[in-house]
Amino acid sequence: MTLKGKRIGFGLTGSHCTYHEVFPEIEKLIALGAEVQPVVSYTMQTTDTRFGEGEEWIKKIEEATGLKSIRTIVDAEPLGPKIPLDCMVIAPLTGNSLSKFANALTDSPVLMAAKATLRNGKPVVVGISTNDGLGLNGVNIMRLMAAKNIYFVPYGQDDPIKKPNSLVAHMEHIAETIEHALEGRQVQPVLKSAPLK
Repeated sequence: MTLKGKRIGFGLTGSHCTYHEVFPEIEKLIALGAEVQPVVSYTMQTTDTRFGEGEEWIKKIEEATGLKSIRTIVDAEPLGPKIPLDCMVIAPLTGNSLSKFANALTDSPVLMAAKATLRNGKPVVVGISTNDGLGLNGVNIMRLMAAKNIYFVPYGQDDPIKKPNSLVAHMEHIAETIEHALEGRQVQPVLKSAPLK
């Protein structure tokens, strides 16, 4: 499977500490010949942290993709009927957005883009980043893992000693996960250990 010519939506939610891991993967998709349409959550648009300003990250992503970010629910909705994607990626997918997605809540541009993609029977790839993946959000992860057309970037505990409930995707596997998802398969293994800190 090649990604050349594929139209990939790339949604980013508010796990600010993960953006530096995701950005090279966006560049990788572009290098593989995909058209990457950025979709950004309201949190990303409005929050500045020690990991950088939201607008600076958005500007960087827009420059890399050559496309303006989708920033509103209204602008994300046409990804269903009018300008469909081949695949939608959400990485990082925070615990907050994960719980909403698993329970069919659509209150951000990223979640609307995912819903629009599922409406078309196309795959949604998620790269989780949540401090409660082995806590209250565990049930939501399993709900999404059992859902049709939703595929997970391999993930594991990022700091089992200090943050035993925390799960983070290995973002370097995004392209591989997309390739498998486009063929209707979950990349394996899904659970992947991280180096101990």
